[in-house]
Amino acid sequence: MNKSQIIENTIIFVKNTLKDAEGGHDWFHIERVYTNALHIAETENVDHFIIALGSLLHDIADSKFHNGDESIAPKKARLFLESEAVDENTIHHIENIIKYISFKGEVGVSSASQKFSSKELDVIQDADRLDAIGAIGIARTFNYGGFKNRVIYDPSIPPNLNQTKEEYKNNTAPTINHFYEKLFLLKDRMNTRTGKKLALKRHQFMEKFLEEFYRELQ
Repeated sequence: MNKSQIIENTIIFVKNTLKDAEGGHDWFHIERVYTNALHIAETENVDHFIIALGSLLHDIADSKFHNGDESIAPKKARLFLESEAVDENTIHHIENIIKYISFKGEVGVSSASQKFSSKELDVIQDADRLDAIGAIGIARTFNYGGFKNRVIYDPSIPPNLNQTKEEYKNNTAPTINHFYEKLFLLKDRMNTRTGKKLALKRHQFMEKFLEEFYRELQ
């Protein structure tokens, strides 16, 4: 089976798997990350087949919708890729991208402790983080806050900027706190030149949004 056909089959698989997913982690999120990743990859020396598969499968079973189980997504990706007769090295690479792409995986962990790195992970991580900021990021943040029935804003609950990974995963704080606990941190964690450039504009938009939010509170 050629690579183009495998990518097409992966798209079909992901669409079917995520057909009932929460709005911020559905097929349209995957599609945006896929598009962003292909765009960033144009200026990077990377394996474009891994970029395609990794971006399409990166959220195939987000742990926050599976009782915090981070093992489901890599397993599900592996089973699918094996059914497509993808080579073992590529499958192992995709598994590691899924394991190490998330922001929560870096919470409370030094960069020296990171157990896996690749240029392909850098590109897909940037693409995923771009979808977490800017106008789309704001929409996704409030969508998820509503999904979890969180209050929008409570000045008596300040953001926690020194969370452990477990605290981050179990966080029930107001949605506005998420801007400070994650979204505003992403600009300085981008890996690629293109990612950094795109993130700056989206970061500035979020700053303007919160300026207006606080202005209206007055």
